Amino acid sequence: MPSDTTTPASEQALNTSRILSLAHLSVVDAHPLELIDAAAAGGFNAIGLRIVPPMPTDSIIPVVGDEQLIRDIIRKTEDSGIRVLDTEAIWLTPDTIPAALEEVFEVSARLGATNVLIVGNDPEEGRQLENYISLCDMAARFGLTAALEFIPYCVTGTLEAAQRLVLGTERSNAKFLIDVLHLMRSGGGPDNLRTLVPEAFAYCQLADLSGPRPADTAALRQEARTDRLCPGQGDAPLAAILDALPAGLPLGVEAPVRAHAHLPVVERGRLLGEATRAFLDSYDNSTAPSNR
Repeated sequence: MPSDTTTPASEQALNTSRILSLAHLSVVDAHPLELIDAAAAGGFNAIGLRIVPPMPTDSIIPVVGDEQLIRDIIRKTEDSGIRVLDTEAIWLTPDTIPAALEEVFEVSARLGATNVLIVGNDPEEGRQLENYISLCDMAARFGLTAALEFIPYCVTGTLEAAQRLVLGTERSNAKFLIDVLHLMRSGGGPDNLRTLVPEAFAYCQLADLSGPRPADTAALRQEARTDRLCPGQGDAPLAAILDALPAGLPLGVEAPVRAHAHLPVVERGRLLGEATRAFLDSYDNSTAPSNR
C-alpha cells in the first residue's frame, strides 16, 4: 500500500534546474502514489508513470478509468512538488488501434505529463509509421510529445531505425527518448547522438551496465527489466553521453537494480536517487567552467 506522506522534492539536495525523474520500471511494483513517495525519498522532482501495460502479460495498477486515483495522483503531485514527466508505455504492434488510446492521452494531459512513451514493435513498416503518425496527431491535440524509445529486442531496435520512424512522421512532436542501456546494447554510443539536432530529443533515461552484451533476446530483455545498475556504478560512458545531449535535457532514471529488489519501494527510490545525485554532482563539477 502507498504511504500517506511525502517529503517535498524541493527539500532534497537536488539541482532544481534539472528535471530528474524516477521511472516506474525502477520500482515497477510501486502503486502510483507510492511511486511519488519513492521519488521524494530519492530527491527526484518528477516521475515516469506506467498507465499502459507494455505487453498484455504485464500487470499494472489501472489508472486510466479510475477517476478517484487520477484525482489522488494530481493532488499528491501538487502537494509534493513532483511532476509527471512521462506516461508509458504504448507499444506499436500489429494489434495497435490508435483511436482506442485517446483516453490514455487525455489522462496523461490531466496528470500534467509532457511526454507519452512509445515503442516500435510492428514488423510491417508502413503500418507502424501510419499508427505512429496517428498517435503523434492525437498527442498534439493534448499538447504532448510522442517520445519514441528504441529497444534492441524490439523491431525498432536501434537509433538509426528510430530515426527513420521519427523523421517519417513529419511531425514536430515526434521525438527521441534515449535510454542509455538500450543505446549501448544496440551498438550505439555518444557519437551517434551527436548526429541529431538538439530539438530531436524528448528526454534521456539513465542507468548503468556492466559486462558484455547479453547473448540473446531473452537475456537482453531480462537485463533491461530487472538487472541494471545505478548511474555511475558501471561501465557505461555516461559523462560522454550527457556531453552529447542538449544541456538541460530532462533526465529519467530507469534502473531496476537486482540487489535492491527485496527492499521496500521507498528505500529503493532513496538509494537510486542517492547514487544518481552523486554521479550528477561529480559530472557537474567536472564540467564546470573552472575545470575546463
